[in-house]
Amino acid sequence: MFVRTIEPSEAEGEIASIYDDEMASMGRVMEATRCWTARPDMLAPVEHLLHQIRDGFSLGLVNFRLITLVAAKHVPSSYCSHVYFKALSGMIGREQALAVHRDYRNAGLTEQQVAMLAYAEQITVDASRIDQDMIDSLRSVGLTDLNIADIALAASFRNFLSRYFDAVGARAESEFLDDDSIVRKELSVGDR
Repeated sequence: MFVRTIEPSEAEGEIASIYDDEMASMGRVMEATRCWTARPDMLAPVEHLLHQIRDGFSLGLVNFRLITLVAAKHVPSSYCSHVYFKALSGMIGREQALAVHRDYRNAGLTEQQVAMLAYAEQITVDASRIDQDMIDSLRSVGLTDLNIADIALAASFRNFLSRYFDAVGARAESEFLDDDSIVRKELSVGDR
């Protein structure tokens, strides 16, 4: 981490509560959580917004994580690529998660999921190129305006988070790193 953060042993009040919840659910406090404590007033609002987007996501947790993995690849962000590859592997299997990372268009996903991920990818690469035709194509595969808004929100928020994590030096914890060195390298960008 490039910036000083609040260690779990130093945490008090709301930060301690967030840390305790993460320790209870994950057995650790992630660097992604700790890095916000360089600005301690930001941790609770960011955590709340993340949970609100993810827990209320109209297309379900698997699709939220698919979007996150594709957005992280195109930011690019090693931290989020490793973390969400691992999370998605636990839901859809390692081989399919790897196929999604490599080329979601040929990963055995539904037509709707491919359209969803193309939209998330375009948001990440250059949202200014999104036009009415792209939105109409999303509707043509059965996505509602709520779904489209949720995809835009999930991809945009992942862009924000991933860029912040990299900017302050968050590194993927060892338990998120794949056992295969080739896959680890594939998920990594830059010199991290």
